[in-house]
Amino acid sequence: MYQIKTLNSISSKGLERLSQNLFSIDEEGAAPQGILVRSASMHDTPLPESLLAIARAGAGTNNIPVDACSEAGIVVFNTPGANANAVKELVLAGLILAGRRVSEGAAWAKTLIGQGDAVAKLVEKGKGQFVGPELAGKKLGVVGLGAIGVRVANMATHLGMEVLGYDPYLSIENAWSLSRSVRHCVDLGDLAAQCDFITLHLPVTGDTKGFVNETLIGRMKHGVRILNFARGELVQTEAMLAALATGRVACYVTDFPTEPFLKAEGAVCLPHLGASTPESEENCAAMAADALREYLLNGNIVHSVNLPNVSMPRAGMSRVCAIHRNMPGTIAAITDVAGKAGLNIENLVNKSRGDYAYTMLDIGGRADEAIAARMMEVPNVIRVRVV
Repeated sequence: MYQIKTLNSISSKGLERLSQNLFSIDEEGAAPQGILVRSASMHDTPLPESLLAIARAGAGTNNIPVDACSEAGIVVFNTPGANANAVKELVLAGLILAGRRVSEGAAWAKTLIGQGDAVAKLVEKGKGQFVGPELAGKKLGVVGLGAIGVRVANMATHLGMEVLGYDPYLSIENAWSLSRSVRHCVDLGDLAAQCDFITLHLPVTGDTKGFVNETLIGRMKHGVRILNFARGELVQTEAMLAALATGRVACYVTDFPTEPFLKAEGAVCLPHLGASTPESEENCAAMAADALREYLLNGNIVHSVNLPNVSMPRAGMSRVCAIHRNMPGTIAAITDVAGKAGLNIENLVNKSRGDYAYTMLDIGGRADEAIAARMMEVPNVIRVRVV
């Protein structure tokens, strides 16, 4: 039986996917094979030797020490797209908040409490300060065309917006899902120069941290409205504050409040509501549990952030799974161990991702822990298990 540790409250819709006959859910487990986590930080949490996989019920994995997990042969999963609809709907709200000054108007209306019968006249007199543009006919730039970005782009076309998309890593699957009305830009500057609204939907990496900076803002239209429902680190604070102060950026809507933006004129801060729906939490929990179950029971990897996605139908009596460095000769050495043990390999799959690779072998005979131990002696092999 596999022991699964939960570091946050995980929706029952997810935990139900883990059969009680095969999995034991324990919040205090000292030697878990799997961990289910939402927002809890794991950077100061020791990684037990028993741990095989961590599944994050959400898209971002900055609360998980991914590099340390890779070194230890621990697969890290996320749930891309599980909260896509929830974020898409909030982006729609963000577009309206950015253009129509709804939040400012609502806050001003509250100041009329106590004016009695004069409220109606005061509203008519004061509403002009909250005038803002409609969305129809405006150009929206969607930066990042993943599961969320594609939905946002398609939604915006139905609002009558002209949509430009930018993503140098656009997948074939997402390309098929993208509306034909969306114009795919190959140059970010081309998008920036044209758009009235720009919304960010890309992950934070070493290359994208501070993605919206003084240089990029300088290429944008004067009075552009920028939405950030992806990650706060994508935007350089000083550059955005300066642009808001000069009117270069008319409005910045962010789901990641910080003290400077809470005080800034033109910034609309929401309290990280992107995935805060019961449907989203259930979808994320279910997807995370499914990924964990499939890996632990069958060795298949789906939605990993540190290892390649690898799936293979079962063929044979035993399955051997090896995580190793992506180095020449490693696969041959692994299969040589099986051959010398007199085991026939009926099926094999290998894929790599950066410095790491994953190999699955379906064996005609019965492989055991002794075979795994011999494969662990192969140089560059990090972890081997028989499932």
